Amino acid sequence: QVQLVESGGGLVQAGGSLRLSCAGSGSIFSFNAMGWYRQAPGKQRELVAHITRYGSRIYADSVKGRFTISRDNAKNTVYLQMNSLKPEDTAVYYCNHEGGYWGQGTQVSVSS
Repeated sequence: QVQLVESGGGLVQAGGSLRLSCAGSGSIFSFNAMGWYRQAPGKQRELVAHITRYGSRIYADSVKGRFTISRDNAKNTVYLQMNSLKPEDTAVYYCNHEGGYWGQGTQVSVSS
């Protein structure tokens, strides 16, 4: 059983930064692709960033150049560094393990 716990969300002003963390247990992280998704009120959950076991990354067009996904396999942790935040980035952010596991989510709110 894989368990994922996100942290690092909060309230920030537009232009600010946050770093989200996703700590995992129950799996050898280094063997798996991981992703960050988000869901804003009234909208579908969408992919924000994805990182393969080899470190290749993809990003949603809306966050390219502002967000960076990274991983520390020794710590079984995936990060999402979010810079130049915009009000439209406000959402609940979820960590995803390629085996179909999800964290509980962490709220990110960006004020204008």
